[in-house]
Amino acid sequence: MNAQEFAVIQTGGKQYKVSKGDVVSIEKIKGGKSGEYQKGEKVSFDKVLLVDDGKDTTIGTPYITGAKVDAEIVEIGRARKILVVKYKQKSRYLRRNGHRQPFFKVKITEIK
Repeated sequence: MNAQEFAVIQTGGKQYKVSKGDVVSIEKIKGGKSGEYQKGEKVSFDKVLLVDDGKDTTIGTPYITGAKVDAEIVEIGRARKILVVKYKQKSRYLRRNGHRQPFFKVKITEIK
């Protein structure tokens, strides 16, 4: 395992550059033993777009077959509240709505 090894994974409609030991905040994903993931469970990402080990770079089309990144869930939470406001002036129209996006913090344990 080289210290410069990294991978680019796709999850939750977003792409993340990860290395071993990184803690990344990702979108909440469904699955796990009971249908919902719990803190401390292992997660595996198989949508790997790129792997670089310091010498060779492998690029997928769009994904690399056989490559996967293993991680462990460190924290499950919800982000700060964002306010969604709809307002039309001079017509007494005002709608406020709040939203807290759920997230997982995962620690990358291995890049295969």
